[in-house]
Amino acid sequence: MNYFNLIIIGDEILHGSRIDKHFAFFKDLLGSHGLKLGQVQYLPDDYDLLVKQLRRSFSDGLPTFVTGGIGATPDDHTRQAAAEALDLPLARHPEAAKLIDEVSLKRGDALDSAAHRQRLLMADFPQGADLVPNSYNSIAGFSIREHYFFPGFPVMAHPMAEWVLDTYYADRFHAVESVQHSVWVYGIPESHVAPVMRYIEETYHGIRTFSLPSVGRIKENGEKIPPYIEFGIKAEGEACANAANAWEEVLDQLVAAGGRLEMHAPE
Repeated sequence: MNYFNLIIIGDEILHGSRIDKHFAFFKDLLGSHGLKLGQVQYLPDDYDLLVKQLRRSFSDGLPTFVTGGIGATPDDHTRQAAAEALDLPLARHPEAAKLIDEVSLKRGDALDSAAHRQRLLMADFPQGADLVPNSYNSIAGFSIREHYFFPGFPVMAHPMAEWVLDTYYADRFHAVESVQHSVWVYGIPESHVAPVMRYIEETYHGIRTFSLPSVGRIKENGEKIPPYIEFGIKAEGEACANAANAWEEVLDQLVAAGGRLEMHAPE
């Protein structure tokens, strides 16, 4: 299976005080390795809701990236919610604590200081969790049951996600052959392409079709782009063997339905 899920946690994203930079990154990162983003959730910093959604996510059994809420302030609930979702206690991870000791000393905080004791809370993970190294500031994230928990900061989370893929999933990179073809269709409504979609999916097992209508637009030079449909097919694994034949039929049927085809996206 080459699908991964993504959970993005933070009131600041849902309320608009921060712009999400995770979705596009994770989609592109996975795609560059022949992997796919299967589902995305945006969740607030609400403890009870996090427990409920994480419990469901753990039961799904899919690799999942989780960003946000693993700090040490009272509004950070992700570590605790993950532990409760798994019916596990929080336990201080000795290696994570050692890394935080080093961070505090570098910042001039004594190991018996209030600042260091507060910082050490970030070494409390669900019991049995493993570390995910943080190359930015050495304060680790954690992983458990194929869920990988990162800080909300993209500068930290994104390199950590790359490390997770390289460390645990390199054997899945480009392991499944995939094919996608698409064309821009002008001059016919979406209702005229629906029969083509049904025919292709019924005739070619495993091949999926898609139709994305556009209302058109006006280019910067004043040229008008009329309404069009981006029509395409996707195939994975064994279904790829029939993709070329299916695509030939798609093009023939779209023309027969009255469509004018353009093989590249309108500028």
